[in-house]
Amino acid sequence: MPRKIDITVPSLTGRRAVVTGGSDGIGLRIATRLARAGADVVLPVRNLGKGEAAAAGIRDQVPGAEITLLPMDLSSLASIAAFGDSMREDGRPIHLLINNAGVMTPPDRQLTADGFELQFGTNHLGHFALVGQLLPLLRAGRARITSQVSIAANSGSIHWDDLNWEQSYSGARAYSQSKIAFGQFALELDRRSEAQGWGITSNLAHPGIAPTSLLAARPELERGQDTVSVRMIRWASARGILVGTPESAALPALCAATSPDARRRALYGPRGIGHLGGAPAEQRLYSRLRSEEEAQRVWQVSEELTGARITGA
Repeated sequence: MPRKIDITVPSLTGRRAVVTGGSDGIGLRIATRLARAGADVVLPVRNLGKGEAAAAGIRDQVPGAEITLLPMDLSSLASIAAFGDSMREDGRPIHLLINNAGVMTPPDRQLTADGFELQFGTNHLGHFALVGQLLPLLRAGRARITSQVSIAANSGSIHWDDLNWEQSYSGARAYSQSKIAFGQFALELDRRSEAQGWGITSNLAHPGIAPTSLLAARPELERGQDTVSVRMIRWASARGILVGTPESAALPALCAATSPDARRRALYGPRGIGHLGGAPAEQRLYSRLRSEEEAQRVWQVSEELTGARITGA
């Protein structure tokens, strides 16, 4: 049996949290812990039926939990804008934003509704546009934003001459690109907030490796049966060998988002061998995320592609 690993989440009573990808897997564990700590949790969900089941599960564990479901598809800029309109119309400040949702390694190249490669468009550009939509509420709440990257952000590069992978698609390399760009954006967001007094802090987390829906068979991504490697991860997780569980994989993001000691522009992940599993801890920032010049380029190109403008004005 895996060893029990946990952290203390401080009281979040009176705080509003938004969690993307909160209807299953790691995101559901994050949302449940935030609700248990007293937060009012907003779940933007692509599938309302799945979201309703997730909300019911949270309320079963946390009676009286305040869970709000709103439709949003991170692969559609129009859907993100509609979600932003709903949130701004409500008007309540946001204190925590956990950018957790993601799509991973479809075997064949797919496009978002706006024509972007699916992983780059969802994992990075979708969250970039989301922050732009929510910025007034994030500033009002002096929010902490935690963005979930991946071990994959420690390898690969951004293909500036072919961001959409039209020439030679690789699901794994496109995934790395999306997470590198996403991480660089999150760090640049904090630098700009600090320099311009937006009142927002931004940091990073990664979950290590755990058996979650990102790794499972996904017919909607044209990914069929579980692979041998996925079955091995599930086997190892059940025995506490090297990798984490969905519960322990949620802890780095929870630590980064809620700990009073969590630092801006820091990366939090499992401290075990290879950072695959274990208790959460601050880690050395991946070399591919350290270039401020490339981060500024990511920001500029993301504005051009999405039409979003993230400014303090």
